[in-house]
Amino acid sequence: MSLEVKVKEVFKDVLDIGPDEIKENEKLDVCLGIDSTEMVEITVGLKKAFNLDIPNNGFKKTQTFNEIVEFIRSKEAQ
Repeated sequence: MSLEVKVKEVFKDVLDIGPDEIKENEKLDVCLGIDSTEMVEITVGLKKAFNLDIPNNGFKKTQTFNEIVEFIRSKEAQ
């Protein structure tokens, strides 16, 4: 399973959306209407899925999907 697919699975689980609803280069608050509480839930899901140490406020709802994927990719490379 690719990194992008795994991240989309976390989004799907938290937001109950289909992977096709995620616009990879649009800000999450604009394309998905994500609020700060949902962003914390997504962050917790990503921490568990990738076994990473990310602060609960490590991602912002104004980030894009691709920015989050790149952040995780950089953390995994360390």
